Amino acid sequence: MHFRRSKPPASVVGLVLALICAVDAAKVNKHKPWIETTYHGIVTENDDKVLLDPPLIVLDKDAPLRYAESFEVTVTKEGEICGFRVHGQDVPFEVVLVNRSTGEGTIRAKERLDCELQKEHTFTIQAYDCGEGPDGSNIKKSHKATVHIQVNDVNEYSPAFKEKSYKATVIEGKTYDSILKVEAVDADCSFQFSQICSYEIITPDVPFTIDKDGYIKNTEKLNYSKERVYKLMVTAYDCGKNRASEDVLVKINIKPTCKPGWQGLSKRMEYEPGTGSLALFPSMHLETCEEPITSIQAKVELETNHIGKGCDRDTYSEKSLHRLCGAGPGTAELLPAPSGASHWTAGLPTDNGHDSDQVFEFNGTQAVKVPDGLVAPGQDQPFTISVWMRHGPGARDKETILCNSDKTEMNRHHYSLYVHNCRLVFLLRQEPAEPESYKPAEFHWKLDQVCDKEWHHYVLNVESPSATLYVDGVTYEPFLVTEDYPLHSAKIETQLTIGACWQDDSGHDSDNETDPDTLTGGSMRMSQFFHGSLAGLMIRSGKLENKKVIDCLYTCKEGLDVQLPEEVAASVKVQFSPNQSSMTLEGDDIESFDKVMQHISYLNSRQFPTPGIRNLRISTTVKCFNEEPCITVPDAESHVMVLQPDEPKISLSGIDHFARSAAEFEAAEGVGLFPELRIVSTISREVEPEAEGEDDPTVQESMVSEEIMHNLDTCEVAVVGQELDANHESLQLDLEQVQQRGLEMSSSNLGMIITGVNTMANYEQVLHLIRYRNWHTEALFDRKFRLVCSELNGRYISNDFKVEVNVIHTTNPMEHINNAMVQPQFINPVQHSSVDLSGHNLVNTHQASVVPSAATIVIVVCVSFLVFMIVLGVFRIRAAHQRSLRDQESGKESEMDWDDSALTITVNPMETYEDQHSSEEEEEEEEESEDGDEDDITSAESESSEDEEDVGPEEQQAASRQQQLEWDDSTLTY
Repeated sequence: MHFRRSKPPASVVGLVLALICAVDAAKVNKHKPWIETTYHGIVTENDDKVLLDPPLIVLDKDAPLRYAESFEVTVTKEGEICGFRVHGQDVPFEVVLVNRSTGEGTIRAKERLDCELQKEHTFTIQAYDCGEGPDGSNIKKSHKATVHIQVNDVNEYSPAFKEKSYKATVIEGKTYDSILKVEAVDADCSFQFSQICSYEIITPDVPFTIDKDGYIKNTEKLNYSKERVYKLMVTAYDCGKNRASEDVLVKINIKPTCKPGWQGLSKRMEYEPGTGSLALFPSMHLETCEEPITSIQAKVELETNHIGKGCDRDTYSEKSLHRLCGAGPGTAELLPAPSGASHWTAGLPTDNGHDSDQVFEFNGTQAVKVPDGLVAPGQDQPFTISVWMRHGPGARDKETILCNSDKTEMNRHHYSLYVHNCRLVFLLRQEPAEPESYKPAEFHWKLDQVCDKEWHHYVLNVESPSATLYVDGVTYEPFLVTEDYPLHSAKIETQLTIGACWQDDSGHDSDNETDPDTLTGGSMRMSQFFHGSLAGLMIRSGKLENKKVIDCLYTCKEGLDVQLPEEVAASVKVQFSPNQSSMTLEGDDIESFDKVMQHISYLNSRQFPTPGIRNLRISTTVKCFNEEPCITVPDAESHVMVLQPDEPKISLSGIDHFARSAAEFEAAEGVGLFPELRIVSTISREVEPEAEGEDDPTVQESMVSEEIMHNLDTCEVAVVGQELDANHESLQLDLEQVQQRGLEMSSSNLGMIITGVNTMANYEQVLHLIRYRNWHTEALFDRKFRLVCSELNGRYISNDFKVEVNVIHTTNPMEHINNAMVQPQFINPVQHSSVDLSGHNLVNTHQASVVPSAATIVIVVCVSFLVFMIVLGVFRIRAAHQRSLRDQESGKESEMDWDDSALTITVNPMETYEDQHSSEEEEEEEEESEDGDEDDITSAESESSEDEEDVGPEEQQAASRQQQLEWDDSTLTY
């Protein structure tokens, strides 16, 4: 700036000089520039200008002074802002100074911004002034300010679907809330432009709709016959109204109506005995029709109520079963199979089957008395009652299972087990010897099992004053126990009965309340009859049964089993019923559940199981997310056919005929009956032809016999013919040897019975020890015995093995008195000794033998029969001849009129006898013709008829006259 040169006034010059002095003093840069501490900015990704809040303005107290225009001066640079510095790494922004004097600045992007890569940027800036003097020394910097810049989005991207195509399958006839979901995404960074605001089905006229979230559902029920596949084109829009770059294809398949249930279940499966376990559902799976399942519960039931007593068990006698299960001695079987030794059950109706246990039926009118001495007397000692019972809803009257009451005079019940109003009640009265005090006397159990018409096993352990009840192996406590005083003292014997209670009806006082029932004769009667079925009634005296024995008695030999795979063992819970006839499964994963079901099997451990059908039932409950049953799975039914096992043929063989000397029979050890007995069991199997001959029709299947091993439970030695006479003969067996092998023995005058479940080898050893002894053999020539063995309570019976033993009697040859029988002197006499003829038929050639010859007996019989036939023929000829004479003479009575006053005329009584006897003779002729004698009779009749034809007229007339007059020739001598 330039001014005109003139001489200024002195006052002006002074003023300027003063001002210049003041300006020189102000040229010192004393203060730092000042800016805000924080700035916020917004920039659009397609722009570079940043809008700041607050604006970027730098203040400096060292602001420059402007001179008057009349002077030519230069503005000093102290207080001016010269620029900004940006602090940060790779900051895509710069700060531009707009006005140095005012300190105004702006921020702009150095390069193109991308919101999708980085939406926000943070960095610091710092302002600085121009310093002092021309060289800019002593520059002052402001503090650092933080700048936050947000990059605003531009809707530059369109929505894109995650999948190239979508597909789903639906069942016809259903309306779905959601069939499937399509989903699109947008690459924009902002919420506005990156969100999908709507979807649209652009295919026209389809029964589907889609919501803003992409869920597709049908608007009407679909029909498989109308359309099997629907193809839809779907698009999407973001919130900036951009449409998807590419539409997507959605394919929806229509399936016929789905029926939930178990698929792949065989309706019939065959179980061959002895093959172990049978997989029941190897390829089965649960069809849920695509329902979202959260839990599955299934119950598999094996119905075996029609087999035996609720399932397949060993059919040995209850006594044998108790020994097998480890029960000790002292067990009495009250309902044994009827036999010679167990006669008291002979009158009861039974199932008459050997394939399963024998069952006794009681219809309300039947009862039996147990023989005295079978059960140890007295209930002061511990004892156990066990029984199988099947009972349905009945009347309100008491129904007695077992009762021990006074035999005569009084009606006292000492102990009794009965059913009353579907409750099981046990009465136990104190004996008079006990102190007179109240003690528990009647125990009541309220049980559903008593009246459900199913078989249940009851075990009652009694130890006065307590009683413990087990039903099917489970303990039950009585709901009511009543007390009573001891019985009155009376020396009266007791009577043990089954199916009713024996009591006196003579009007004596009673310690029990009894119901009036029908009398059965006299003053004694049966009362409180039982309606139902009983089996295996046992009493064990002196000891209680333990839980192990009780479980063994109840355990079934058939049931369900499962081997859980390791990968699913934790996800599926399995529980079995006590007898393994049913199982419950719970899980939440269908795949794991199917695997467990496929490993369920049927198992029967019996060597000879009971054949027949075992029905299977699967009941299933399925729940969905709301914990409510969402689909109904119908019950699935099938059955297992247990095939008939190969029946074993038990064969007894050995020496069946031998002779021993009388001295051996009379010896203390007697004679062994079965010294070389062998017991063998075989089964016959069909062998298919080899592969080469399968197509040859002439090749037939062959049968082969295979020896097997199994147990026996009974062997009976019976006397054939006259019973044993205990005075001079007996069957002997070492009882200690029998008991060592776990067997029991009983004997009578009818023979001997060995019982107990044991191997055939042990039975062989015991039977080898049986000996027959007779200490009076003078009148004994032979003895016959029969041996029969059986398995499974008579289900399989051996052949009858008969043994005949002969007694060899020896005498002194000098006792012969017949000279013709005396041996000549030139023949050396031979001393006949007792020779063992084991295994051969006995032919005794000793001349002094007293055994009659068989040939002599045959000759005598034949001669007697011949004489009889001759007499019969002569008698018939005479009868026929007299009958003919009588017929001819009857027409000529008027021609001859005899003077018979001096005659004695008698009526021949043989005429009536001959007429009557003729019919009898004809019947005899028919019977004799069946025996091979027809020829003799026919010849006799033919001769009679020929004699009648050869008679002439004169002879016929004489015969007629002879018939009219019958002389009394009783006084004549021939």
